[in-house]
Amino acid sequence: MGCDGGTIPKRHELVKGPKKVEKVDKNAELAARWKYCALSQEKLRRPIVACGLGRLYNKDAVIEYLLDKSAERPNAEVVAHIRGIKDIKELNLTDNPEWEGDTTNAKGDRYEDIHCGMFICPVVGLEMNGKHRFCYLQTCGCVFSDRALKEVKTEICHKCGDPFQDDDIIVLNGTKEEVERLREKMEEKRAKSKTKKSKKSKAAQTVSTPSESKDGTSSPKVDAAGTSSLQNGSERSHSDVVEPSASSSSSTSTKSSTSATKRSIQDMGEKSEAFKSLFTTHSSAKRTKEQTSNWVTHTPYHF
Repeated sequence: MGCDGGTIPKRHELVKGPKKVEKVDKNAELAARWKYCALSQEKLRRPIVACGLGRLYNKDAVIEYLLDKSAERPNAEVVAHIRGIKDIKELNLTDNPEWEGDTTNAKGDRYEDIHCGMFICPVVGLEMNGKHRFCYLQTCGCVFSDRALKEVKTEICHKCGDPFQDDDIIVLNGTKEEVERLREKMEEKRAKSKTKKSKKSKAAQTVSTPSESKDGTSSPKVDAAGTSSLQNGSERSHSDVVEPSASSSSSTSTKSSTSATKRSIQDMGEKSEAFKSLFTTHSSAKRTKEQTSNWVTHTPYHF
């Protein structure tokens, strides 16, 4: 039952106060953000990529997410802004020569420096362990410390020599305010790309489709080569179908016209009688019933 034998309970033993808020260890938080993938929570290993918000991922984990977005994942909201492989950039990191890996202290008989980073800044030599501010360039993917970019100001990458601008600098694992700024910048870029794509599609449609006049009739467009294009492909196919029939009708019309000219050659006033007498339609070639006989051919040239 308790409280016997002359024991005197204290107040904190009888009255339960509010629970204390558990504080997150800063070292553990830094290690989780800088040494582990934000999506799969596995240790970072090459190739390592970063998104437009400055979060670090393993490339294979992001590719698996993009291939199957319907699968249930504990940290799916972390990569909700990633729509395709173009939204991430593979990082060009510089290895830390003092990093010995995780297998050296397997027995636990030696001191392990938690703040030792796997990568360093190639200009200043600061370790990428979360204590220092690091950035990467969207143009080439090279990673530098913020101190190196401020002290050695240049418009060319210190590592690979590619040109870059201030808008291409993305902070890695920044604060909430920096993440919100990067999100706004990312949305602005996407809106601009959408407007550019819509303008290109409209221009392509105006080139492909004809311009209609006020009365509803359409006029053919002339392309860059100088050849006039019809408005619809149906008109071309219709013309192709009509062409053989039109050619056959034209051939029959030519035959009829030639036969008509043969029959009406006697009515031509510009022709002479000597020329007209060469044909069987001339009056000299005609015979009366008395002159005809049973054995004579139909159109004899002699009497």
